[in-house]
Amino acid sequence: MDTYLAIASRREVRTYVDRPIAPEVERRILEAGRVAGSAGNKQQWRFLVVGNELAEVVYVPENVLHAKLVVAVISTAPFDAGRAAQNMMLAAWNEGIGSCPNGVSDRERGAEILGLQDGESVIVLTFGYPARKTDPESRSAEEWIERANRKPFDEVVTRL
Repeated sequence: MDTYLAIASRREVRTYVDRPIAPEVERRILEAGRVAGSAGNKQQWRFLVVGNELAEVVYVPENVLHAKLVVAVISTAPFDAGRAAQNMMLAAWNEGIGSCPNGVSDRERGAEILGLQDGESVIVLTFGYPARKTDPESRSAEEWIERANRKPFDEVVTRL
């Protein structure tokens, strides 16, 4: 898939079918996060592949309960963690797999489950094949952008 089309067409997917993700596809998703750029190439992150244990501490438990892959992106550099997370979500989308980030609503319990250290933050990513049919190539990138519920370009982008 064209990268720009992947970016423009990707939407959060919160409902997944009961279909496993092949180990080699899971590996590509995780590798996409691992090779993300980071400040000073410090790679201040780790990715924990977890099961349902995080459902009790996230804002939307159903995402975790029905996902076929759940990854906790743990980092002391939140910006870089976001870059890694976005890489994983785009790599998944390229494979026809949906994803959704989820925040931790119970920080104390989440830290206990994940073994978080002081200064570490977490992004929980869920992955699975979408319950609703998706066809990113059914529209152009421009059409996807037009349909997105986003602020107008001129409201977001200004030049000094």
